[in-house]
Amino acid sequence: MPYRRLPNTDQSRLNALQTAIQSATEADFTEQVLPYHTVAEAQRFIAEYQGAVVLYHENFNSRISANKQYRKVVQNARMYISHFIQVLNLAVIRGEIKKEQKELYHLDTNNHFLPDLSSEEDLLEWGKNIIDGEQERTRLGGFPIYNPAINKVRVHYDIFKEQHIAQQLQQKNVTRVIGDIEAMRQEADRIILAIWNKVEEYYKDLLPYARMRACQNYGVVYYYRSGEKRFSEQTDRLIRQAQEAQGTLPLQ
Repeated sequence: MPYRRLPNTDQSRLNALQTAIQSATEADFTEQVLPYHTVAEAQRFIAEYQGAVVLYHENFNSRISANKQYRKVVQNARMYISHFIQVLNLAVIRGEIKKEQKELYHLDTNNHFLPDLSSEEDLLEWGKNIIDGEQERTRLGGFPIYNPAINKVRVHYDIFKEQHIAQQLQQKNVTRVIGDIEAMRQEADRIILAIWNKVEEYYKDLLPYARMRACQNYGVVYYYRSGEKRFSEQTDRLIRQAQEAQGTLPLQ
Protein backbone atom coordinates (compact mmCIF):
# COMPACT_ATOMS: atom_id res chain seq x y z
CA MET A 1 0.00 0.00 0.00
CA PRO A 2 1.11 3.59 -0.57
CA TYR A 3 1.88 5.41 2.65
CA ARG A 4 -0.61 7.78 4.18
CA ARG A 5 0.17 11.20 5.60
CA LEU A 6 -1.90 13.31 7.94
CA PRO A 7 -3.03 16.73 6.68
CA ASN A 8 -0.65 19.59 7.48
CA THR A 9 -2.89 22.65 7.05
CA ASP A 10 -6.04 23.76 8.81
CA GLN A 11 -8.12 23.55 5.64
CA SER A 12 -6.88 20.08 4.75
CA ARG A 13 -7.65 18.90 8.30
CA LEU A 14 -11.16 20.32 8.02
CA ASN A 15 -11.59 18.68 4.62
CA ALA A 16 -10.50 15.31 6.01
CA LEU A 17 -12.97 15.54 8.90
CA GLN A 18 -15.83 16.73 6.70
CA THR A 19 -15.21 13.96 4.15
CA ALA A 20 -15.22 11.29 6.85
CA ILE A 21 -18.41 12.65 8.44
CA GLN A 22 -20.19 12.92 5.09
CA SER A 23 -19.25 9.39 4.03
CA ALA A 24 -20.28 7.97 7.39
CA THR A 25 -23.67 9.69 7.35
CA GLU A 26 -24.34 8.63 3.73
CA ALA A 27 -23.30 5.00 4.27
CA ASP A 28 -25.88 2.24 4.23
CA PHE A 29 -26.98 1.20 7.70
CA THR A 30 -25.52 -2.25 7.07
CA GLU A 31 -22.06 -0.75 6.55
CA GLN A 32 -21.02 0.81 9.85
CA VAL A 33 -17.44 1.75 9.01
CA LEU A 34 -17.21 4.29 11.83
CA PRO A 35 -18.82 3.89 15.25
CA TYR A 36 -21.48 6.44 16.13
CA HIS A 37 -19.44 7.93 18.95
CA THR A 38 -16.50 8.56 16.60
CA VAL A 39 -18.70 10.42 14.12
CA ALA A 40 -20.39 12.37 16.93
CA GLU A 41 -17.01 13.40 18.36
CA ALA A 42 -15.83 14.59 14.94
CA GLN A 43 -19.04 16.55 14.39
CA ARG A 44 -18.76 18.31 17.74
CA PHE A 45 -15.09 19.09 17.22
CA ILE A 46 -15.31 20.42 13.67
CA ALA A 47 -17.57 23.33 14.61
CA GLU A 48 -15.18 24.39 17.37
CA TYR A 49 -12.17 23.95 15.11
CA GLN A 50 -13.73 26.06 12.33
CA GLY A 51 -14.36 28.86 14.82
CA ALA A 52 -10.76 28.70 16.05
CA VAL A 53 -9.43 28.85 12.46
CA VAL A 54 -11.55 31.92 11.67
CA LEU A 55 -10.35 33.64 14.85
CA TYR A 56 -6.74 32.77 14.05
CA HIS A 57 -6.92 34.30 10.56
CA GLU A 58 -8.74 37.39 11.82
CA ASN A 59 -5.99 37.98 14.39
CA PHE A 60 -3.28 37.29 11.82
CA ASN A 61 -4.72 39.76 9.30
CA SER A 62 -5.34 42.34 12.02
CA ARG A 63 -1.74 41.94 13.18
CA ILE A 64 -0.39 42.58 9.68
CA SER A 65 -2.51 45.72 9.28
CA ALA A 66 -1.61 47.01 12.74
CA ASN A 67 2.11 46.38 12.13
CA LYS A 68 2.08 48.54 9.00
CA GLN A 69 0.54 51.44 10.91
CA TYR A 70 2.78 50.89 13.91
CA ARG A 71 5.97 51.01 11.84
CA LYS A 72 4.94 54.46 10.62
CA VAL A 73 4.29 55.61 14.20
CA VAL A 74 7.71 54.34 15.31
CA GLN A 75 9.38 56.03 12.34
CA ASN A 76 7.77 59.37 13.18
CA ALA A 77 8.71 59.16 16.84
CA ARG A 78 12.32 58.30 16.00
CA MET A 79 12.53 61.13 13.46
CA TYR A 80 11.21 63.82 15.85
CA ILE A 81 13.25 62.65 18.84
CA SER A 82 16.49 62.47 16.85
CA HIS A 83 15.81 65.81 15.15
CA PHE A 84 15.19 67.52 18.49
CA ILE A 85 18.45 66.17 19.92
CA GLN A 86 20.38 67.31 16.85
CA VAL A 87 18.91 70.83 17.14
CA LEU A 88 19.76 70.85 20.86
CA ASN A 89 23.35 69.85 20.11
CA LEU A 90 23.66 72.58 17.46
CA ALA A 91 22.38 75.15 19.96
CA VAL A 92 25.06 73.99 22.42
CA ILE A 93 27.75 74.20 19.73
CA ARG A 94 26.67 77.76 18.91
CA GLY A 95 26.76 78.67 22.60
CA GLU A 96 23.03 79.37 22.78
CA ILE A 97 22.59 76.67 25.42
CA LYS A 98 25.19 75.79 28.03
CA LYS A 99 26.55 72.32 27.56
CA GLU A 100 26.02 71.58 31.28
CA GLN A 101 22.29 71.83 30.64
CA LYS A 102 22.46 68.74 28.49
CA GLU A 103 22.54 66.84 31.78
CA LEU A 104 18.87 67.78 32.16
CA TYR A 105 18.24 65.57 29.13
CA HIS A 106 20.57 62.79 30.37
CA LEU A 107 22.82 63.52 27.40
CA ASP A 108 26.62 63.34 27.50
CA THR A 109 28.00 66.87 27.86
CA ASN A 110 31.33 65.97 26.27
CA ASN A 111 30.11 64.91 22.82
CA HIS A 112 27.34 65.70 20.41
CA PHE A 113 26.54 62.21 19.19
CA LEU A 114 23.00 60.93 18.98
CA PRO A 115 22.15 58.28 21.57
CA ASP A 116 21.14 54.84 20.36
CA LEU A 117 17.55 55.07 19.11
CA SER A 118 17.44 51.74 17.30
CA SER A 119 15.08 49.91 19.64
CA GLU A 120 11.60 50.82 20.80
CA GLU A 121 12.80 50.71 24.40
CA ASP A 122 15.45 53.31 23.48
CA LEU A 123 12.76 55.53 21.98
CA LEU A 124 10.63 55.25 25.11
CA GLU A 125 13.58 56.15 27.30
CA TRP A 126 15.00 59.03 25.25
CA GLY A 127 11.64 60.47 24.37
CA LYS A 128 10.88 60.83 28.07
CA ASN A 129 14.37 62.18 28.75
CA ILE A 130 14.18 65.01 26.24
CA ILE A 131 10.58 65.94 27.09
CA ASP A 132 11.37 66.11 30.80
CA GLY A 133 14.69 67.86 30.12
CA GLU A 134 13.20 70.54 27.89
CA GLN A 135 10.43 71.16 30.39
CA GLU A 136 12.93 71.59 33.22
CA ARG A 137 15.30 73.81 31.20
CA THR A 138 12.52 76.18 30.14
CA ARG A 139 11.19 76.20 33.71
CA LEU A 140 14.60 77.48 34.77
CA GLY A 141 14.30 80.36 32.30
CA GLY A 142 15.77 78.95 29.10
CA PHE A 143 14.30 79.76 25.72
CA PRO A 144 12.38 76.80 24.22
CA ILE A 145 13.75 74.98 21.20
CA TYR A 146 11.73 75.27 18.00
CA ASN A 147 11.69 73.28 14.80
CA PRO A 148 10.74 70.90 16.22
CA ALA A 149 9.02 72.32 19.27
CA ILE A 150 8.86 69.97 22.22
CA ASN A 151 5.05 69.91 22.03
CA LYS A 152 5.29 68.48 18.52
CA VAL A 153 7.76 65.88 19.74
CA ARG A 154 5.47 65.06 22.65
CA VAL A 155 2.51 64.45 20.32
CA HIS A 156 4.41 61.86 18.30
CA TYR A 157 5.99 60.37 21.41
CA ASP A 158 2.62 59.95 23.13
CA ILE A 159 1.13 58.34 20.02
CA PHE A 160 4.07 55.96 19.86
CA LYS A 161 3.87 55.14 23.56
CA GLU A 162 0.14 54.42 23.33
CA GLN A 163 0.59 52.26 20.25
CA HIS A 164 3.52 50.46 21.84
CA ILE A 165 1.33 49.39 24.75
CA ALA A 166 -1.43 48.36 22.33
CA GLN A 167 1.07 46.31 20.32
CA GLN A 168 2.21 44.47 23.42
CA LEU A 169 -1.36 43.65 24.38
CA GLN A 170 -2.15 42.51 20.86
CA GLN A 171 0.96 40.34 20.80
CA LYS A 172 -0.17 38.63 24.00
CA ASN A 173 -3.57 38.01 22.42
CA VAL A 174 -1.99 36.67 19.23
CA THR A 175 0.25 34.37 21.29
CA ARG A 176 -2.82 33.04 23.10
CA VAL A 177 -4.71 32.48 19.83
CA ILE A 178 -1.70 30.69 18.33
CA GLY A 179 -1.52 28.45 21.39
CA ASP A 180 -5.23 27.67 21.08
CA ILE A 181 -5.04 26.82 17.38
CA GLU A 182 -1.97 24.61 17.91
CA ALA A 183 -3.89 22.65 20.56
CA MET A 184 -6.83 22.34 18.15
CA ARG A 185 -4.54 21.08 15.39
CA GLN A 186 -3.17 18.37 17.66
CA GLU A 187 -6.70 17.33 18.59
CA ALA A 188 -7.71 17.32 14.92
CA ASP A 189 -4.76 15.06 14.10
CA ARG A 190 -5.74 12.69 16.90
CA ILE A 191 -9.33 12.41 15.68
CA ILE A 192 -8.31 12.04 12.02
CA LEU A 193 -5.79 9.33 12.89
CA ALA A 194 -8.40 7.42 14.89
CA ILE A 195 -10.86 7.66 11.97
CA TRP A 196 -8.31 6.53 9.40
CA ASN A 197 -7.24 3.58 11.55
CA LYS A 198 -10.86 2.44 11.92
CA VAL A 199 -11.52 2.86 8.20
CA GLU A 200 -8.44 0.87 7.19
CA GLU A 201 -9.27 -1.83 9.70
CA TYR A 202 -12.82 -2.13 8.35
CA TYR A 203 -11.63 -2.54 4.75
CA LYS A 204 -8.52 -4.59 5.51
CA ASP A 205 -9.76 -7.68 3.67
CA LEU A 206 -10.36 -5.94 0.34
CA LEU A 207 -7.93 -6.19 -2.55
CA PRO A 208 -5.33 -3.37 -2.62
CA TYR A 209 -6.95 -1.03 -5.16
CA ALA A 210 -10.47 -1.59 -3.84
CA ARG A 211 -9.24 -1.06 -0.29
CA MET A 212 -7.43 2.14 -1.19
CA ARG A 213 -10.46 3.54 -3.03
CA ALA A 214 -12.79 2.67 -0.16
CA CYS A 215 -10.49 4.35 2.37
CA GLN A 216 -10.07 7.41 0.17
CA ASN A 217 -13.83 7.77 0.17
CA TYR A 218 -13.51 8.45 3.91
CA GLY A 219 -10.80 11.03 3.40
CA VAL A 220 -7.68 8.92 3.86
CA VAL A 221 -4.87 10.46 1.79
CA TYR A 222 -2.25 8.19 0.24
CA TYR A 223 1.08 9.04 -1.37
CA TYR A 224 3.15 6.82 -3.61
CA ARG A 225 6.85 6.54 -2.91
CA SER A 226 9.28 7.32 -5.67
CA GLY A 227 9.25 4.45 -8.16
CA GLU A 228 6.41 2.65 -6.37
CA LYS A 229 3.98 0.81 -8.65
CA ARG A 230 0.54 2.39 -8.66
CA PHE A 231 -2.56 0.38 -7.85
CA SER A 232 -5.34 0.07 -10.40
CA GLU A 233 -8.31 -2.15 -11.18
CA GLN A 234 -5.85 -4.24 -13.18
CA THR A 235 -3.86 -4.82 -9.97
CA ASP A 236 -6.87 -6.34 -8.23
CA ARG A 237 -7.84 -8.35 -11.30
CA LEU A 238 -4.40 -9.94 -11.53
CA ILE A 239 -4.40 -10.79 -7.82
CA ARG A 240 -7.85 -12.36 -8.13
CA GLN A 241 -6.81 -14.38 -11.15
CA ALA A 242 -3.76 -15.66 -9.27
CA GLN A 243 -5.91 -16.66 -6.29
CA GLU A 244 -8.39 -18.47 -8.51
CA ALA A 245 -5.56 -20.27 -10.26
CA GLN A 246 -4.22 -21.44 -6.88
CA GLY A 247 -7.68 -22.50 -5.78
CA THR A 248 -7.86 -20.00 -2.94
CA LEU A 249 -10.93 -17.98 -2.13
CA PRO A 250 -10.79 -14.44 -3.56
CA LEU A 251 -10.74 -11.56 -1.16
CA GLN A 252 -14.01 -9.71 -0.77
